[in-house]
Amino acid sequence: MIQVLGRPNSVNVQKVMWCAAELGLQVERQDIGGAFGGNGTADYLAKNPNGRIPTLIDGDYVLWESNAIVRYLCDQYGKQNWQPETAKLHGHTSQWMDWYLTQLHPPMTTLFWQLVRTQKEEQDHDAIQTAIKTCANFWQMLENHLTDRSYVLGDNISMADIPVGCSAYRWHNMEFERPSLPNLEAWWKRLAERSAYKTNVMLPII
Repeated sequence: MIQVLGRPNSVNVQKVMWCAAELGLQVERQDIGGAFGGNGTADYLAKNPNGRIPTLIDGDYVLWESNAIVRYLCDQYGKQNWQPETAKLHGHTSQWMDWYLTQLHPPMTTLFWQLVRTQKEEQDHDAIQTAIKTCANFWQMLENHLTDRSYVLGDNISMADIPVGCSAYRWHNMEFERPSLPNLEAWWKRLAERSAYKTNVMLPII
């Protein structure tokens, strides 16, 4: 059985668990990281020298970095639209997954830490407003992209939707005033109708 090491409220663990559920895989998840600890032990560091979560164990194969794990699961176990069929589709999949990781994820992390993990009296309101503006600019890019398509790559959901889809839940459910992005919201609501998304992503934001 596939093992995933990482706590369920981590957005990076959520990517992996959502992906695995969509693929119909049986996964045993172990609480590691955050309040659970365990990611600094010698045993864990032998598997993942970064000491971060998640880590995937599939038989004797060990893999870390959440986007890499999502790609592996879709390549190894995916069918139909979960596994890009052409080099061009693979390129666009990587484009959006890497865009999320390098552009959108950093300011979303700042916003999350300020709004969720920081006491109100200690919050940096300038940092919050800057993060909201930066995130909104990036979400606008996806808003424009979704004008003529239901999902990131077209009419069908794919692994390109997974990383950014996890952050979309936080964007729409953290407490702040957000701009109107109707295409983005409609896409997110389509994700929210999926059982695997509800179970693995739509969790308390803590």
